[in-house]
Parts: sequence; C-alpha cells; structure tokens
Amino acid sequence: MSIQGQLLEVTVVGCNKLKDTEWISRQDPYVILEYATTKFRTRTCTDGGRNPSFQEKTALSLIEGLREISVSVWNSNTVSHDDFIGSGRVQLSKALAEGYDDSCWSIQSRSGRYSGEVKLIMHYANARKAEKPAKSATPSSYAPTAPPYNPALQYAPPYMPPKAVDSSSYPPAAYPPAGYPLVADPALYQPAIYPPPLLQQQYPPTYPPTQTYLPPQPYPPPPGQPCYPPAYPGVYPPPPY
Repeated sequence: MSIQGQLLEVTVVGCNKLKDTEWISRQDPYVILEYATTKFRTRTCTDGGRNPSFQEKTALSLIEGLREISVSVWNSNTVSHDDFIGSGRVQLSKALAEGYDDSCWSIQSRSGRYSGEVKLIMHYANARKAEKPAKSATPSSYAPTAPPYNPALQYAPPYMPPKAVDSSSYPPAAYPPAGYPLVADPALYQPAIYPPPLLQQQYPPTYPPTQTYLPPQPYPPPPGQPCYPPAYPGVYPPPPY
C-alpha cells in the first residue's frame, strides 16, 4: 500500500538530558522537525533547561520512498545567534507498520557526542494491516487424509482386556484337569537316596577284647632268658681270622 499523500500526525512531547549550553542562566530550547520540504518549529520553552516540555502537534504529508524525519534542538538567544544542541534522525518504519510509535530518539552534537533525547508520538491512521493467507479451495497441497469409515468392510475385532481372575477359587478344585495322565505307582517315581547309606558294622567288634596279650618284656632281657629277636647265628662281631 502506497503512503504517498497520507498524513502522519507527530506530537513533540519534550526533551530529556539535553546538553546545557548556558553557563549562568537556564537555556531556552526549541525543536525543529524537517521532512522533505516541510519544516516545523515548536515554541521556545523559556528556562526549559535540560528537560523542556512542549506538547505540540503537527501533521506531515508523507512521500513514497522517504521514511525518516530530521530532528534538531536549539537554544534560543536574544542577543547572539542560537546555540546548536544536537540533531538526529527519526525512523518511520514502526509507525507506518503498526500505526503508533512513542519512542525516544537520541541526538548528537556536531562532534558526534551524546546530547540528549527527544520524545515523539507518531500516529498513522492508514497503517497496513497484515493480510490473512487465503485458504485453498482444493486440498491438493495438503497431506492425504484417512479414508472414511465403511461398516461393510471387515475390520479387526476391538481389543478385549483379559478377564480378572478370582483369587478365592484359585487353584481350581479339580486339579489336575481331566485327561491329564495320572501316575500308576507314585513309589516308582520317587528318587533314590544319594549317596546310599553304608553298612553299619561294629568297630571294634567287642570291647574289651577276648584275646589276651602278653605284657611287654623288659629291655635288655635279663640273663638266662631268650632275647627277642633271637640272636643271629654266629658271634658278632666275628672273630678275626
């Protein structure tokens, strides 16, 4: 949408933290707006100092391709030339897109130093509204949908949860069930005892023993009694030849 010839309402609210160009008295600032060949000057705020207030409104006729306003602040003098405080540029993109902008715009001195801020309120009645995307008549650009439900077709049966088991009747009375082969002789299926028990025997057979034992002989044996073990035949040591 073209902005040629449309009106933009601009309100100069005031300034904040301006550079003070006076040494003794308070400065008397004013604001100048320039847009193409249009020039607007506010009244002089006498003794406004560093934070003057204006609250003055003007209307600018917009030009296609020009979307910024030049703003400058001056200190009015009665004897000498007015003192330049600072200047800057105001962008109109937000006001033209949203219809409203109340931002503060910083200004700079000729040396590029910060010289304060200018408070502006801009209102644009013919702000372009976002257009909603048109809906397509044919759903060809969308993903295919599922086929409609047809009761004539055979579908899988719905899932049925398992029935709850009554714990009071578990296990059933008839167990094992009928038809299950029964054991003919349960003794045949009993496992053998491992390891097999050893034969019990008495050890020693009887106590005290019935056989008598001779008491031990004194050593060396007394003379006249045969020695045990018997002496080796011959004389030891053997006589020399």
